[in-house]
Amino acid sequence: MSINEIEAKARELRQLQALIEEAQAEAETIKDAIKAAMGDSESIQAGEYKITWKAVTSSRIDTTALKKALPDVAERFTKETTTRRFCVA
Repeated sequence: MSINEIEAKARELRQLQALIEEAQAEAETIKDAIKAAMGDSESIQAGEYKITWKAVTSSRIDTTALKKALPDVAERFTKETTTRRFCVA
C-alpha cells in the first residue's frame, strides 16, 4: 500500500471514528433520559423492551495500598505485559 493510500485510509478512519463518537454521545444522552425517567426503579417494561438499571457491587484489589503494605507480595504477583498501541494523530 502506498503512502497516499495509507493517508486516504487514515482520513477515512478518522471520519468513521468521529461518527462513532457522535453516535456514542447521542446514545449516552438517550440512556441518561431513560435513567431520569426511571428514577429509583430498577426495572421497567416499555413495550417490547425490558429496561434494567441495577446497582452492581464488585471487589477490586487496591494495588497502590498493596504495594505500600506488602511490596514483596505485590511484586511477586505483578505480571508485566507488552502490547502495541495503534493511534492515528
